[in-house]
Amino acid sequence: AHYRAATNMTDSIAGLAALTRMDSPKRQAAFDHFHDRFKNDPLVLDKWMGLQAGSCLPGTADAVRKLMKHSAYDVKNPNRVRSLVGAFAGNHLRFHAADGSGYALVGETIRTVDSINPQVSSRMAAAFEAWRRYDPKRQALMRGELESMLKIEGISPNLFEVATKMLG
Repeated sequence: AHYRAATNMTDSIAGLAALTRMDSPKRQAAFDHFHDRFKNDPLVLDKWMGLQAGSCLPGTADAVRKLMKHSAYDVKNPNRVRSLVGAFAGNHLRFHAADGSGYALVGETIRTVDSINPQVSSRMAAAFEAWRRYDPKRQALMRGELESMLKIEGISPNLFEVATKMLG
């Protein structure tokens, strides 16, 4: 109701934020409507992607992967990467999924982005910084992603330094 009654973007975003937690057909309809309304404004679509990446619903990692194929996403644009994958890395519940799917998603992105923008990749690697604070299974998964980063051929000095310090 809040989304439907919104008369400006701020209220629309607030309505969408509430819908991110709801498993309802109305949720997708609202996100589609918002996209169609603001499809020509990349900064607004950053918010649209970030909200979806922050969802607590199951399947969020798959939704993020799907959004990575959306025309609004560009891995070469730091704002797009931060708004989607960075927001997902801040989604404590789904990033730390027991199956490691969240770690794999963020790790893959970091490995891809490193040759494009080392500052973004090294900053995103900070999502793994607290790996020692988790249960042994998650520790092993996060450590594995950090070790995988260090195996990148031509790894940037930025990412090398960050990953090495986290593992040291």
